[in-house]
Amino acid sequence: MISCKITELKHFMTRLLASDCFDSFLLEQAIITTYNTFTIDGHLEREFYTSEEWEDPSLCPYDLSCWADIRPICFSLIKGKKTPVNMKFILYLKPEITEKLLKTSEAPIPDHFVKAFVLTIRYTSGSMTCTTGVSFTDFLPDKTPERLWDKCFMQFLEQKGIIFETEASCV
Repeated sequence: MISCKITELKHFMTRLLASDCFDSFLLEQAIITTYNTFTIDGHLEREFYTSEEWEDPSLCPYDLSCWADIRPICFSLIKGKKTPVNMKFILYLKPEITEKLLKTSEAPIPDHFVKAFVLTIRYTSGSMTCTTGVSFTDFLPDKTPERLWDKCFMQFLEQKGIIFETEASCV
């Protein structure tokens, strides 16, 4: 697990909320505090869909909402002249991308051990941090998935032109 402090906040927020930069993620939760605190639970509500819709992978491919679908809602809550008091986004890398990363690693890990590669984005007191993590389905003493995700996420930030400073490792 690593924590990256974002040094160019405006650029990062543009990439997060006004581009497809993070569209390879699903939203698990968003909490945005402006004049109210808005909480978005990214889990799809099965009761909203007919059984045919729920079973159709083109309509409901995941149990969580795609970031691309929720991004405009978050942007509308944040835009304005005043900076939010704080924000927190918990994103999961899409399963097919997680599976692909695990298969390309030096020490292949069976993908059934990894539930998700997690990214937590926090804004508070004028500072933005991105923290990586891995959600496991079972205990795995091997730290390979964490190291793989840390490395891939830092490469992702660099490829997207997002400047960051790595804070102390949490491992």
